[in-house]
Amino acid sequence: MAPRKLYAGTKLRELRTRMSLTQKAFAAKLGVSLPYLNQMENNNRPVSTSVVLAMASEFGFDVTELSTGDAERLVTDMSEALSDPIFAEIAPPLADLRLAASNAPALSRAFIELHRAYRQTHERLASLDEVLGQEATNLQPSPWEEVRDFFHYCDNYIDAVDRAAERFASTIEGDVLRTGNLKFELVFTDSKRLRRYDPVSNTLRLAASSAPSTQRFQLLHQIALLEQNELLEATLDLARFQTDAARHIAKIGLANYFAGAALMPYTAFLEAAQTTRHDLEQLADQFGASIEQVAHRLSTLQRPGAKGIPFFFVRVDQAGTITKRHSATRLQFARFGGPCPLWNVHRAFETPGRFLRQLAETPDGVRYISIARDVSKPGGSFTAPTRRYAIALGCEMTHASALVYADDMLPASPQAFEPIGISCRICPRRDCHQRSVPPLESKLSVDHDQRGTLPYTVE
Repeated sequence: MAPRKLYAGTKLRELRTRMSLTQKAFAAKLGVSLPYLNQMENNNRPVSTSVVLAMASEFGFDVTELSTGDAERLVTDMSEALSDPIFAEIAPPLADLRLAASNAPALSRAFIELHRAYRQTHERLASLDEVLGQEATNLQPSPWEEVRDFFHYCDNYIDAVDRAAERFASTIEGDVLRTGNLKFELVFTDSKRLRRYDPVSNTLRLAASSAPSTQRFQLLHQIALLEQNELLEATLDLARFQTDAARHIAKIGLANYFAGAALMPYTAFLEAAQTTRHDLEQLADQFGASIEQVAHRLSTLQRPGAKGIPFFFVRVDQAGTITKRHSATRLQFARFGGPCPLWNVHRAFETPGRFLRQLAETPDGVRYISIARDVSKPGGSFTAPTRRYAIALGCEMTHASALVYADDMLPASPQAFEPIGISCRICPRRDCHQRSVPPLESKLSVDHDQRGTLPYTVE
């Protein structure tokens, strides 16, 4: 597959503005003509290799920031919105979506928000009983969706919180559960509640029955709320959430982020990940974390100047619903519904305690290696329910040699890759045997006199 040209006009303008340079002065430092720079800044021309090298040498620019990850996310989200039947006759081509995502990302996000508001209104009108019990004027995204998108477009990396957690971790000697530097009393109880803090007695109670990794995580979460509250609030101020509910949910997310980053400090964890070739079990043992915590942390290693492998990470429940999702790769997850049924994450429930490996190819021709495993969270007693999930972690094949899971899987044939998509309603594959619904943007042909795998043919 031919390499994709790099259009990064927005990043060029941001760098020039940050350096307080005119277009003429900026062009001179990059060694290009003024018209050529103008064309690159307006995405009429791709950024050349010589310009990328000049940006690194002249300004110390981290060229990995030129990644098209944000644009790809916007293109995927707009494609899914435009698969709505209301756009059937006017949906723009993919090339136009890429131009919009690169040249006008704010406008692209506004379009996605507008379609989401329309979708919510349409769903409410379809259920009159539900509408009568709600405020019809409330067209904002749900607080949960708003917070999910906040982390999604931050590339799941919050620099200030990550560095604060790393500094905190450097002050701990030994196991955080047994450190004597806590500013509150730590008590283990028989309660089913994982964590409960009493501000009056300044006591934190943790469930004695929970796993040590869970106890460490919950302890660090409470430390974030108590000792890093000013930082968390400042980060929330910058996010400008539309509702108090979204802000409260996001604060939990930021405290969780601090806990994961303190449990697995960035520099040490990145070095260990590279040394172990991203062996999740070794990393979990080394940092006293769970497999899920390690996989999630690997997907956050996007610090400028010290980036790890760009991973995608997802967690699904037994119904196939995505409960956690993040991607630093070109693979983006469906905002609505479940992921592709051909993905190995669904098969992980069938083989508890084992890692499943998969080579996969998306409709755009990008190839990935994915590992999946079930994750069970016992309730602590015979009568308590067990929560069951499956997680998947993966990256593009260009990074496969850095993963221990890729050993003996480096393929010699294109047939080694399973064809997967994003979700059925926006997947262009015509002959998928697991398709649940037709693609919304395609026409269907139905022949009453014959039947294949599907009762229709996608034209």
